[in-house]
Amino acid sequence: MAYKGRYVVENKKKYAGDSANVVYRSLWERDVFKWLDMNPKVKKWSSEEIVIPYYYDVDKKYHRYFPDVKIVFEDKTLLVEIKPAKETVVPRRTGKNQRQYVTEAATYVRNMNKWEAANDYAKDRGWEFQIWTEKTLKSMGILKEFKKTKKLKPLKPFRKKPKK
Repeated sequence: MAYKGRYVVENKKKYAGDSANVVYRSLWERDVFKWLDMNPKVKKWSSEEIVIPYYYDVDKKYHRYFPDVKIVFEDKTLLVEIKPAKETVVPRRTGKNQRQYVTEAATYVRNMNKWEAANDYAKDRGWEFQIWTEKTLKSMGILKEFKKTKKLKPLKPFRKKPKK
């Protein structure tokens, strides 16, 4: 999910922030932005407009966290982080690649620290903090299920006929 680009907001009145500078950092984020832009139940939304300080347990320093989306409905306000499900669970140590495990573990700790700070920030304001994974997006109808197709037969190699 290393896709990124600028999202062109269609309903500029609904966007709370600089609608000319909306960046998605994954295709999932882009799909969520489209959903927010077109959803009549969404009164206001913004992307990475809120800054939340958090303490990172690994380097023992304070950092800044920008939640992916703030959504205002008539009856509630949500802070939302969009992440792959694998980044929301403790990484498993397979024994094959120590460096990969350390990186995944540090990412997990960073995420937990960010999300704890975001949860406290949201609660202080009467909002709710949620993490949306691909499973959440599929259940909401934002991501479509792709049907598996039959396995294709490989093509025969192309060879030129020898000249006679």
